[in-house]
Amino acid sequence: MDYVGVEFTVEPVQPGSDVLIALLGDLEYESFVQNDAGFEAFIQKDFFNEEVLESLGEFDFKYQWSVQNIKQENWNEEWEKNFPPVLVEDKCCIRASFHEVQKVQLDIIINPKMSFGTGHHDTTWMMSRALFDLDMKGKNVLDMGCGTGVLAIIAKKLGAEKVVGIDIDDWSIENSIENAQLNNAEGISFFKGNATDLEGKNFDIILANINRNVLLTDMPQYFKSTNSGGQLLLSGFFENDFDELNKKAVACGYVFDSKVGRNGWALLKYRKV
Repeated sequence: MDYVGVEFTVEPVQPGSDVLIALLGDLEYESFVQNDAGFEAFIQKDFFNEEVLESLGEFDFKYQWSVQNIKQENWNEEWEKNFPPVLVEDKCCIRASFHEVQKVQLDIIINPKMSFGTGHHDTTWMMSRALFDLDMKGKNVLDMGCGTGVLAIIAKKLGAEKVVGIDIDDWSIENSIENAQLNNAEGISFFKGNATDLEGKNFDIILANINRNVLLTDMPQYFKSTNSGGQLLLSGFFENDFDELNKKAVACGYVFDSKVGRNGWALLKYRKV
């Protein structure tokens, strides 16, 4: 499977980069690597459409982009150049196998390949951090839109009894399985699917780090699949999306618990009474 890499130069870098990443996340782009000048976005070659990039629109920031084709076998070289270890306070280190081991509570090895979720993005960082405040012991956990499987792996390492990871992308499922094996995180079930596959399944904790539109659409099914007394953690959207998402969650029956923000991105926590 070949990929197209699109390098974006953004001025100012923030919040312009986050705005564009949010848009591209709805347009089949699978992975993003941020840098000092902007970011790189990666998409399967079959899905790439240059006309879509030309019609992104005008904003109150400047941006330029250039395109390069990337053979799958060259991906490791690409991400190794741009993948420093991620420290989630003193709780967790998300790193590649070639990085030094850090003195933290959990040391997680992630070889992301083409999947999204290395911990570098603020939403993944916040979700990773939030897991340490939850009682995972013996819980049944769902990682919806699992990407690299990092959240599922952390949940399992923190004591979750049963963990399920779901993603719409075959490559993400393959990568998640590999990463779980790297971390000796046994007993995690990864499979390709979407919210319709949750019918009849129930969880104590649901983690959904996806984009706003998917969350709004899938929220009713999340509620059906949350056990009484269970929790829902949402991220993947901007802080100014709070009102719309909160209205939907409360309408479904969730009780709002808390909101956390980081660099304009948000994480929301709910419970089902």
